[in-house]
Amino acid sequence: MDCFTHAGGKQTRSPELKRNLLAVLIANATNLGLVRMAEACGISYDILAWTQEWYIREETLAAANAAVVNYHHRLPLTQAFGGGTLSSSDGQRFPVKGKSTTARAMKKYFAGQGLSTYTHVSDQHTTFGIKVIVVTRREAHYVLDEIMGNKTDLPITEHATDTHGVTLVNFALFDLVGMQLSPRIRDLGKITLYRMDPKRNVNSLWPVVGPLLTQKINMGLIEENWDDLLRLAGSIKFGHATASLIVGKLSASSRQNTLAAALKEYGALRRTIYAARYLADETYRRRIARQLNKGESLHSLHRSLLYAHGGAIRHRHLAAQTEQAWCLTLLTNSVATWTTEYYGLAIGQMRAEGRAVDDELLAHISPAHSENVNFFGTINVEVDTELAKLNPAGYRPLRPRCPDRT
Repeated sequence: MDCFTHAGGKQTRSPELKRNLLAVLIANATNLGLVRMAEACGISYDILAWTQEWYIREETLAAANAAVVNYHHRLPLTQAFGGGTLSSSDGQRFPVKGKSTTARAMKKYFAGQGLSTYTHVSDQHTTFGIKVIVVTRREAHYVLDEIMGNKTDLPITEHATDTHGVTLVNFALFDLVGMQLSPRIRDLGKITLYRMDPKRNVNSLWPVVGPLLTQKINMGLIEENWDDLLRLAGSIKFGHATASLIVGKLSASSRQNTLAAALKEYGALRRTIYAARYLADETYRRRIARQLNKGESLHSLHRSLLYAHGGAIRHRHLAAQTEQAWCLTLLTNSVATWTTEYYGLAIGQMRAEGRAVDDELLAHISPAHSENVNFFGTINVEVDTELAKLNPAGYRPLRPRCPDRT
């Protein structure tokens, strides 16, 4: 809670501020909105609106999320899930109600319009980055952004993605900044494999593999532009330019741009090395698939948390949509962190009672399950009746989603 600072500077924090902040965070993450949250929790709408205006913004939400991720990273059980060195990214699409500057029509996913959130997930089941993007834009442009801007303690060195996050430019840039891109490419057997030496030399050295290397890399072009490639990577690594801007510009450049051409040539070489490793190493393939599945499980948790109003985003502008996306991420990481800590206590008690718990099995459990979470709260019938008496004309009671809840 200390990460949520007043936009006007240092202010005295009232005892009720924590309660108000939690109410605002849950209202945004569950898509209830401040009006419905005020009715549900008994805090006036004016107080919730003031709290959101002065304390909830992208800067404070990202800092609070980093604090939760770092705490989760230090839990003993977390190391069984992964070392925090592998991450993955994928887009998740949400419908939009009303007009919005970022919403676009896409009949494949929406009856009306929608937007996409691009999330970055670690192998420890936590989300360390999220960005709201236009649903029609290519996701590959945003793969490096949150990794280079990672403010958590996660030592990310390798990144997995699906086919939508793959370009030759990304393969080159990941290697130039000292990281490994490990995607799961659809129809991998149809991609072109490149060689560095003449065809006759390659076929004599590797009679079986040589014929598959159909194209020759232009090594001269890479060598001529090597210094510029390193400067480009340095600009991304030290934050002088965003990766999404550079990847978007260079991916759209023609072959007449020598820097873009050299980058794509180097990317083709790195993709060939990746393809050889992916096809030869079954453990590597399973590791990538398992990491992408972790991202899908967190997407499912997102859907469960964002339940109100059919899960449709109602904010019109990018800033408000980004704040809601961060609220959802913060709540998702809180659920995963609480579940991880609870699992650790349960495992400790089982071992204290003499029951054998194999460490290798712990890697296959997930803190992203939500069966233990009551998303809709409970209703006190007596309080509900009294509130209805106080304001019989304007009070709208919240009804439980399930008939067995009281």
